[in-house]
Amino acid sequence: MDSDNDFNSSQASGDDFLDDQDSDLGLEDDSDFDMDQDDVGFESQDKDMGPRKQAYEVDYKVFDPQQIQASQDNQIDEVSSILGQPPEATAILLRHLRWNKERLIDRYMDNQEEVLENAGLGETAATNPPKIAKVAGFVCDICCEDDANLETFAMKCGHRFCVDCYRQYLYTKIKEEGEAARIRCPGDGCNRIVDSKSLDLLVADELRSRYHELLTRTYVDDKDNLRWCPAPNCVYAVECGVKNKDLMQIVPTVHCECSHDFCFGCSLSDHQPAPCALVKMWLKKCEDDSETANWISANTKECPKCNSTIEKNGGCNHMTCRKCRHEFCWMCMGVWSEHGTSWYNCNRFEEKSGSEARDAQAKSRLSLERYLHYYNRYANHEQSAKLDKDIYLKTEKKMQQLQNTTGMSWIEVQYLDTASQALQQCRQTLKWTYAFAYYLARNNLTEIFEDNQKDLEMAVENLSEMFEKPVDQLQGLKVDMMDKTSYCTKRRVILLNDTAENLKQGNWEFNVKFS
Repeated sequence: MDSDNDFNSSQASGDDFLDDQDSDLGLEDDSDFDMDQDDVGFESQDKDMGPRKQAYEVDYKVFDPQQIQASQDNQIDEVSSILGQPPEATAILLRHLRWNKERLIDRYMDNQEEVLENAGLGETAATNPPKIAKVAGFVCDICCEDDANLETFAMKCGHRFCVDCYRQYLYTKIKEEGEAARIRCPGDGCNRIVDSKSLDLLVADELRSRYHELLTRTYVDDKDNLRWCPAPNCVYAVECGVKNKDLMQIVPTVHCECSHDFCFGCSLSDHQPAPCALVKMWLKKCEDDSETANWISANTKECPKCNSTIEKNGGCNHMTCRKCRHEFCWMCMGVWSEHGTSWYNCNRFEEKSGSEARDAQAKSRLSLERYLHYYNRYANHEQSAKLDKDIYLKTEKKMQQLQNTTGMSWIEVQYLDTASQALQQCRQTLKWTYAFAYYLARNNLTEIFEDNQKDLEMAVENLSEMFEKPVDQLQGLKVDMMDKTSYCTKRRVILLNDTAENLKQGNWEFNVKFS
């Protein structure tokens, strides 16, 4: 935002970057503590050293609707004083140029009349404002109505339609499509934007509140460093300085006040450590290939000669490829002529042709099996996360039971809630580590990544197993569960830090090219 107001940060370590939208905040390296400085004593150091930002974390701020409106009003007042225009006209100009005040000021100073005219505020609009008129012999191109008393409307482009059709068009755009500031003329191929005065004239009373709400939302929608939280019914917006060009070096996960974690780059739920481009490719591949790949793996084989995929549609093991007419045995993949003339149950394994055919098939299936390896583990953690959510819903009941049976206070049983949340968070991370690993090229870094992945997975499974214990055993497991919760969190931080640092430095090698 371009306001000078000091808003509350959602992070204690967040810097004020409201006025510096061009800084690549998400890619700044954490400043290392200078070990060569004068010894100022442990007590003084502890006071000065706050919690250090992790490598995978980014600076961001969360704003409520009042703060958004205040910042918007401040920008309008600031630009209004520079241009000498009233606040209402300034707001229209800013929305017209997508709230880019620098571009607006530059264009306004270069050609004031053109900017005002394009925004619907020119001299023509002042002396000849848009109005509804009755035109003799007019036929509406939309509804074909030709009544003599038909009310019509047209903008400067000259595309005239009846008022009822115009209002229905605006209703669809505003109510159903969520547009307001840049609705185009309904004329075929016309790119003229319906100006604010025309909209005020035509928008029905019941749509006015929705229309003005959408106008306000353009302030967030048009800024690259602002995003609405995608959680249902959430009214907060998040500001982050990470640019689109940096999304292969950083995964900008932010935490909204509504408790929803999402990626600022693509607005999907938290997908660390996988970059946005990789996530997009993975989701598309899963959508297209997962069920098909499973079915192909279970029900088909490749012809040993031409590698065409073949489905067995009968009980006989004597197969004939429809493409190249090669005859082979379904069981051992060997040439059928080596089986004699009356064999329908294969018990041979050492035939040279069968061995070579099986080796060829194994190679052709390697890519498919590799994908299924990562997909099945990705899907398993996704399913486990859903089951862990069910556990989370039962957590409060367990906490209440513990209080009733052991005399523990509400504060003393909070470790269950903490463990449940850590479990869900770690499952989410593990899920995306398999998508990330699928696209990694094999090298020493991959070995380290897989070791970190294995350690986190083992820690998560141990904690998950403990969480399933009966209520009467949970009190005695409190310390052990707290230790395992802490260990899971630490393993997750280690994995994400290692991945994020290597992403920033460009050390990861992928087996695909990202656009």
